[in-house]
Amino acid sequence: MKQPVADKVKFSDALWASIKRAGIARADVLRAARMPVSVMANEAPLSTAQFFALWNVLPELSGEPAIGLRIAAGLQGLAMRPSFLVAYHARDFRDALQRVARFKRLCVPEEICLDEHEDRGEIVVTWTYGNGQTTPSALIDTVFASLLELGRQGTATPISALMLELARPQNAIADYENYFGCRVRFGAEQDRLIFQRNDLDRPFVTYNAELLDILIPELDRRLEQQTRHATLAEQIRWVLRRRLTAGRLDIRAVATELAMSSRSLQRRLTDEGLTFQSLLSDTRHQLALEYLTDPELEIIEVAYMLGYEDQNSFFRAFRQWEELTPTAWRSTRKLLPQPNG
Repeated sequence: MKQPVADKVKFSDALWASIKRAGIARADVLRAARMPVSVMANEAPLSTAQFFALWNVLPELSGEPAIGLRIAAGLQGLAMRPSFLVAYHARDFRDALQRVARFKRLCVPEEICLDEHEDRGEIVVTWTYGNGQTTPSALIDTVFASLLELGRQGTATPISALMLELARPQNAIADYENYFGCRVRFGAEQDRLIFQRNDLDRPFVTYNAELLDILIPELDRRLEQQTRHATLAEQIRWVLRRRLTAGRLDIRAVATELAMSSRSLQRRLTDEGLTFQSLLSDTRHQLALEYLTDPELEIIEVAYMLGYEDQNSFFRAFRQWEELTPTAWRSTRKLLPQPNG
């Protein structure tokens, strides 16, 4: 079985600084996204759902549908994470994008895919723990704009995209066309940034082979360690997230998925001070909060997706988690600022 990347995201200081440059106070973002105290104190990593919640409130707080473009521009000149640092010193634009795709997983459970066809290179971004949620528009814009800025700064040329495709309804089209220098198609099937293939061949003036020789072995070591040593709890949560909709899951089914006996799995859980039921409950709790933010899902559908045999069992569990019914909790979300499309 492929080892999972943990559902942990660290909201970097550089990102907070860029958001501040855009005129949005950190306290306002955390309050609007209803973050727990540990996140407000910057003491705990975020889950993907929490990370998405932060990004979702930014357009409303700023009053700018294209706020992600300003955030990306504000990141320039700030301290970069290692995944972007090695990219800025890559051999060419293609090499830079490939290095970002490889090493960004050290920071976030995000997959950047570069697929080349004849005269073009297409970039698509997915989130390992997105679970069908719509990726926040501000996050998509920031990622795509940051990749474009990487190419522009590395090559020292005003590269433009060939096309930008966005799955959302049309909004602020002039902002996007001016920034990316290309035609923008809204209502697309998938968010996609497309470059001319010959732009990917452009050499980087910032190429530094000596620095890469120093940084890359260490990043490779960290990536291998992260992939190989995912905790047992993370592996179990990974299986549970994938398999809950298939029906009731017991420890035998999870052990089979992890290629071990149920007795061995139980022994390892005991050694680590864990129980299967607590991991199952925690996973259901997190998924319930994610699913309930989607107004299109009926409560009974959410219960089914979490592997409950009936709606009443889900209601009882949810009241233990949140001291509210699922319906009441969902109603509180309607009072929060909603992101622009």
